[in-house]
Amino acid sequence: MSQGKSHILLLDLLYDEAARPVFIYAVANILFGTILYSWLEGWNWLDSLYFVVITLATIGYGDITPTKPITKLITIIFAINGIAILLMLYDEIRRLRDPAKTWQKIKDRSSRRRSDD
Repeated sequence: MSQGKSHILLLDLLYDEAARPVFIYAVANILFGTILYSWLEGWNWLDSLYFVVITLATIGYGDITPTKPITKLITIIFAINGIAILLMLYDEIRRLRDPAKTWQKIKDRSSRRRSDD
């Protein structure tokens, strides 16, 4: 898979040993929330997934809203959790994709090739 596609899908987080737990935590929250809202609210899978992603990303369009007290409470927890998940993901993306580190890796590879010749 090309680097661009793995960046868009955040697969570089999955391949990095330090970032993997954060990526798995985010994906697990999305899957768990999707199942939970589908079950408790009776929404289809796509609507549940859409609601969870919009809530975790703290966007909150309001076009789909929970109707039961338990799912309203869960939504509050999900929204607060979403802030933490986003901060953790952004920090790992910043760490992995730091332009200075990327440039240093390129320079190191280039110097290794020259020394091998």
